[in-house]
Amino acid sequence: MANQRHYNEVDDAFELFLVNESEGEKKITEKPFAGTSNTSDFILLKEDHTLGNLLSEHLKQAPHVLMAGYKVGHPNVPEVMIRLQTDGTVTPREVLIDTCKQLIASYGQLGREFTREYELRRMVAAGEQENGGKP
Repeated sequence: MANQRHYNEVDDAFELFLVNESEGEKKITEKPFAGTSNTSDFILLKEDHTLGNLLSEHLKQAPHVLMAGYKVGHPNVPEVMIRLQTDGTVTPREVLIDTCKQLIASYGQLGREFTREYELRRMVAAGEQENGGKP
């Protein structure tokens, strides 16, 4: 019985980071920032410093970005706010989308390279094992 309870607690903890669309939750919400032109705040629901820092650092490197930063309002509230200001030639939304696409492509490539290297090392280890440990 204890194991079943443990699995339920793990499932519940995992659920904290899943967006419940049936209750009207949206993963990302854009709110134009009234104080500055070409500036938007993006609220990322059920995220933390990991994604906030990653996105803000890559957004700072994007062309046409004047300012990018993030904050987590409270450690117990899984919500990240990213403020993004552009020079006006592109919208903050376009820059965020482009940066996300670039990150997805980069991490996809990293995953493929890691898998290839892992498989090569596994084949080498299997060959050494068949040859009695000799390369």
